[in-house]
Amino acid sequence: MNENFKILFVSSEVAPYVSTGGLAYVAGTLPKALFNLGCDIKIVLPKYKSIDDKKFGLSYVCELDKGGLLKVSNLPNTNINVYFIQNDKYYNRDGLYGTHDGDYPDNNERFIYFCKVIFEVLKKINFKPDCIHLNDWQCGLIPVYLRLISEKDDFYKNISTVFTIHNLAYQGIFSKETMELAQLPWNLFTFDKLEFWGMFNFMKAGLVFSDLITTVSETYSKEIQNSHEFGMGLEGVLKERSKDIYGIINGIDYDEWNPALDKSLPINYNITSISKKLEVKKYLLNELNMPFDVNTPVIGMVSRLDEQKGIDIFVSAIDDLMRLNVQFIILGNGERKYHELLKMLSEKYPDRISVNLRFDDKLAHKIYAGSDFTLMPSKFEPCGLAQLISFKYGTVPIVRATGGLIDTVKNFNANEGTGSGFTFTDYSAKALVDSIRRALEVYKNKKVFAKLIINNMKLDFSWKSSAEKYIEVYKRAVSKESN
Repeated sequence: MNENFKILFVSSEVAPYVSTGGLAYVAGTLPKALFNLGCDIKIVLPKYKSIDDKKFGLSYVCELDKGGLLKVSNLPNTNINVYFIQNDKYYNRDGLYGTHDGDYPDNNERFIYFCKVIFEVLKKINFKPDCIHLNDWQCGLIPVYLRLISEKDDFYKNISTVFTIHNLAYQGIFSKETMELAQLPWNLFTFDKLEFWGMFNFMKAGLVFSDLITTVSETYSKEIQNSHEFGMGLEGVLKERSKDIYGIINGIDYDEWNPALDKSLPINYNITSISKKLEVKKYLLNELNMPFDVNTPVIGMVSRLDEQKGIDIFVSAIDDLMRLNVQFIILGNGERKYHELLKMLSEKYPDRISVNLRFDDKLAHKIYAGSDFTLMPSKFEPCGLAQLISFKYGTVPIVRATGGLIDTVKNFNANEGTGSGFTFTDYSAKALVDSIRRALEVYKNKKVFAKLIINNMKLDFSWKSSAEKYIEVYKRAVSKESN
């Protein structure tokens, strides 16, 4: 049914090549599910300095007229072509978008080039997609250029576009002089197109000019239309396009995230050998030089360390949390002030808090498996992946009820035995502490807690059903474009 349906999947980051978070994970796993459903899909991303040609088997394709080279490899363990745009002027840098001190000042120029060169790539590889799937602000100008170029070149006619919002907090806002860098006509610099409070907005370009829009959960798709807090200044644009917006929850690749098969774990386990999870916990605590106590629960946080992820209320709550019988393991990096605060707390409470300020995929797997709970106190959360991974690993989520966390984590009711985690509504240290207290009370009842774990491990958040929904959206976009 989907055979010969052609998709170009464009993202500024794709796992396992390069990642700063959920976008890369989606870009490296959703295409596999689409391919398995019969789609002809190809992926394009920039070739950053950190991507090792030899490790990932990149080979030369051609030189690009707009500068740089095109290289290709296959997404590991698939037959999906991944194309890398190499241009050392823009991408041969230590960071993807900036350093700890801030964004690169020429990010507008870097991603104008990326958006423009996509059209040259399509001709070089002789691939005319039915639909281009665009992800976040870095791809926002592609539908604008497509609208202009398709008027002059039949090759680009009848290509539809779907734009996915992974996180509206990052919009790609630059001075209006970006119009000249982008070589766009000034009649597009209006309040209903590219202009945003006197500035140029990449995200807005994608939202206005794409055929259809998706975001990564049903609740978040409504939140961003109905309040300034979530819409971040674009709620009016989104409300205007309400009928064209679809919320589709992210999925998990169970080939990668499965405690029965996970090569990062010292011991594998499944739903019938749940007691082995305790052995992973012992191993994890030993690796991090923390004491093990069978009655002390471990709460893991694998997260970007910034205000969006609720690190501010976690730090504010720490004195109250240290009065509880609990240990914390934190993995991630982010804002410098939270690095310093968390490091200080780990030095003050070395047996209670382990802080690991880095991206470490193997340690992340061990934390999901070895923790009893996963904490996600997010201020807002478009979808969230940690809670979905946690379900599979028998690790119970404690989350703030927002965005995709509302759609995926149901508050546990001990009397009825329903629900999959512990939720709180107020964005405050007090609400966070209260939810952890509730979780710890249930943890003490081993029989009830074991049943909660087993029920969670049965949940299915694989990509298949979400991928089918994406295909429906692609086909609607094609129909809309042809009409």
